[in-house]
Amino acid sequence: MGLIEQAAKRLEELKRAGIEVPVAASGSAAAVAQQASAVPATPERAMQSLADAQGPFREASPSSAPPNPPTTAPSEASERRSRLVEIDLQRLAAAGYVTPTAPRSRLADEMRVIKRPLVSNAQGKSAAPIQAANLIMVTSALPGEGKTFMAINLAISIAMELDTTVLLVDADVARPAIPERLGFAAGMGLLDLLTKGDLDVADVLLRTNIERLSLLPAGTPHSRATEVLASDAMTRLLGEMANRYHDRILVFDAPPLLPSTESRVLATHMGQIVMVVEADRTRQASVKQALAALEQCPVVMTVLNKADTGTASYYGYYGSYGSYGQ
Repeated sequence: MGLIEQAAKRLEELKRAGIEVPVAASGSAAAVAQQASAVPATPERAMQSLADAQGPFREASPSSAPPNPPTTAPSEASERRSRLVEIDLQRLAAAGYVTPTAPRSRLADEMRVIKRPLVSNAQGKSAAPIQAANLIMVTSALPGEGKTFMAINLAISIAMELDTTVLLVDADVARPAIPERLGFAAGMGLLDLLTKGDLDVADVLLRTNIERLSLLPAGTPHSRATEVLASDAMTRLLGEMANRYHDRILVFDAPPLLPSTESRVLATHMGQIVMVVEADRTRQASVKQALAALEQCPVVMTVLNKADTGTASYYGYYGSYGSYGQ
């Protein structure tokens, strides 16, 4: 039997065995026949020969599926899944907040003074290394001293930097205020990430129309919020959020220190803390008691809020600050 006849016979055997023979592969028939003629006629070698000869052919099976397409990197996919919220910048500016589009103001300048050492520490430019320096918690001794106002302004001001991104976390899980202040509907957030194992950060993260600023709401209220924030899940989550992007700074709007326990738990994870003190209202004893609860944090700064600057056109915020601790 000639070579061509052997090739034709071999191709016919392949078809009967369920092997699909593309037209483009017909030029290799001689090579297939030559390989078949060189294989000993035993059942085991015959099956091996069939597999080896398959080469450009594909088994015609109804269950066969095309290979999975390349997947996007997790960080890119996460950004696409995050929901976008539109912050009304005019409304925000009218309420006395810093906005990227507003003209230069005294408040904006004061925020620059306050954020500069925090950003420098977060970028590793401090005299001594500070662990978790990109985790910044904003709190106060008592309610109503302006911590949320400070946290929002600080986050927006840092987002205006050219080489940083900011995640503003509503960690006041008992009385979240950021959704109302920024004008978006509250939904799942921090507590849901810690209690529901099937959620990813991107599922609850919110992108905003302020470039380089994202939000993480407080999430669904939980009766054991303090224990949840003190859990190993919180430690892992903070590590993931802090390290996912090298240029990211996380700002936490935390509960007041004295009437709650959540802030004391959060403080154990933080590299820097800003404590807001209301001028002419907060007693010195309360300030000292609150600062004593933060002794373990490497950097603690105090900011005097609502001081009388003698200028009625401004919010009444004064950006003097001092450091406490190491």
